[in-house]
Amino acid sequence: MTTASDPGLLDTLQHQVAVFARRAEQTRLGGVGQVRNSMDRAAYLLLNRLDKEGPMGVKALAASMGIDSSTVTRQVAPLVDTGLVKRTSHPEDGRAVVLQLSPRGQARLDEVRSSRRELMAELTQDWAPAERESFTALLTRFNTALSARQSSQGVPDSVAPTDS
Repeated sequence: MTTASDPGLLDTLQHQVAVFARRAEQTRLGGVGQVRNSMDRAAYLLLNRLDKEGPMGVKALAASMGIDSSTVTRQVAPLVDTGLVKRTSHPEDGRAVVLQLSPRGQARLDEVRSSRRELMAELTQDWAPAERESFTALLTRFNTALSARQSSQGVPDSVAPTDS
């Protein structure tokens, strides 16, 4: 299902995606100021999901993120240890555990979001608003296509497109 219409363009695209992935990992696109690089991707995505969807169990969180429960359990443990996430009993089934963003976690997430927002503004400061919108729409579309491809091949998707 590849398009051979312009191999040079596709080569440039794959190269730019590889460069982007390397630079994003090197900087973690962490933001600016004191909080730069101070929250890893897994923590950010988990906190962000709990903020957007509210308290939920490990299985529900794993399903909503497209990763397995053992991965969520492993990734959430340090967030609980540092007080960013709270474990509470499920209101209807006391044996089940519900994860929720703590006030400290909410404050930290807000701080990191603000720093990352500032970085995005800085990196795109000379872009027209329409260019920012187009880039965001195309990047979202690209991530959605990657996620769909992984899902169709039975590969867990550790970064669903809505996890921003």
